[in-house]
Amino acid sequence: MWKINNTYNFEELTNKFTWLSDMKGVPQDAIYHAEGDVYIHTQMVVEALLQLEEFKNLPENEQHLIFAAALMHDIEKRSTTIIDDGRITSPGHAKKGEKTVRKLLYRAGDTPYVTREYVAKLVRYHGLPIWAIEKPNFELLLLKTSLSINTFHLYILAKADILGRKCNDQQDLLDRLGYFKALCQELNCWKQAYPFPSKESQFNYFLKEDTSRFYEPFKKNDFEVILLSGVPGSGKDTFVKERLKNIPCISLDTIRRANKIKPTDKSGNGKVVQIGTEMARQYLRAKQPFVWNATNITRQLRGKLIRLFSDYGAQVKIVYLEVSYIELIKRNKKREHPLPPNVLERMINKLEPPTPDECSELEIIEY
Repeated sequence: MWKINNTYNFEELTNKFTWLSDMKGVPQDAIYHAEGDVYIHTQMVVEALLQLEEFKNLPENEQHLIFAAALMHDIEKRSTTIIDDGRITSPGHAKKGEKTVRKLLYRAGDTPYVTREYVAKLVRYHGLPIWAIEKPNFELLLLKTSLSINTFHLYILAKADILGRKCNDQQDLLDRLGYFKALCQELNCWKQAYPFPSKESQFNYFLKEDTSRFYEPFKKNDFEVILLSGVPGSGKDTFVKERLKNIPCISLDTIRRANKIKPTDKSGNGKVVQIGTEMARQYLRAKQPFVWNATNITRQLRGKLIRLFSDYGAQVKIVYLEVSYIELIKRNKKREHPLPPNVLERMINKLEPPTPDECSELEIIEY
C-alpha cells in the first residue's frame, strides 16, 4: 500500500519534505485566506481532511491518495504567487503543481505510475469543484476529469480545502461544492467515470466541439493507428520489435539518423516530422494500420497527430511506456545514441502522460 509518509504528523512531514517547508512565508490574499501563509493553510487543510467523515469512511489506500494531494495541492504557490495592485494571486499554481508532483514522485522512485498520476491529477483539479458552475464548458470538464479521477475524492479534497481556511465566503464556497456534486450526479459521473456508449463515442466527444455525450457515430473507424509515447529509453523500440513487428512503423529516430540530423537540431527536426507525416499520409490514404514511434511526451504534440489520423477515419490507440527513474538513467548511458543528461532531465520535466480523453484506447506499460 503506497503512502507518502508512515504518519500524518505535520511536523515530521515538514522535516522530511523541503517543498513543504518552502510554503512558509508564501503570502495569501487575506480576503480569501485570513489564516495566514500557504504553510498554515496547508496544515489546516490536512487537519480538516482528517476530521471529515467522508474521508474516514474511505478504504485506507484511498485515504493515502487524498492525503498526499492535500499536502501538495498548493505546492506551486511558492513559485506563482504575485502581488498586483495590492492583491495577492497565484495564477496557474494548480497546473504547475501537477507537473511538480509528477516530477517529485517519479524521481523519488517508490510511487507506482497509476498512483503518481492520480495524486497529480487531484492537485491539478483541486479547484474545479468550486469553479465548475462558472465554466462555459463545465460538462466537458467534468466528464474529462471523471475519466482520470474519482469525483468523490475530488469533492473530499475540495471540502477540506474550503474548511482549511478563514474567509467570509466559506458558506458560499460550500454551496458551490454542493452544486459540483449535483452536476456530477446529473451527468452520471459521480463516483465513476462517465459511461460513454462506446470508445468511438468517447473519442468523438472529446475530439470534436459541440458533440453530444450521447452521440454514437454511425460509421465506425475501420483501421487503427498506434501512437507510442514515452521519454527516450522507456522501451518503445523494444515494444515495437516484440509486439508490433508485423505492422509498418514510422520511427522519427530512424528518419533522423538516415538524414544525419541531430536531436538538438530544431530546424532539422522539423524536416524529420515533415518526412514522417508524409509517410503517415500514404498509409492513411490506403487505410493501412501503422505505428507512429516517437516520444510524443506533450498533449499538444499528440493532439496534432491524433487529429491528422482521425481525419482519415482511423481509430487512435496510444501506448504509453515508462520505466523507473533509476532504470531510465541506466538505459540512457547504455544507448547507442545516449541523450545528454540535461536534455533527458528537460524531457522528464516536460512530460505530460496521455489521458483517456485523448484517444480511442489507452494502454499503459510500466516496466
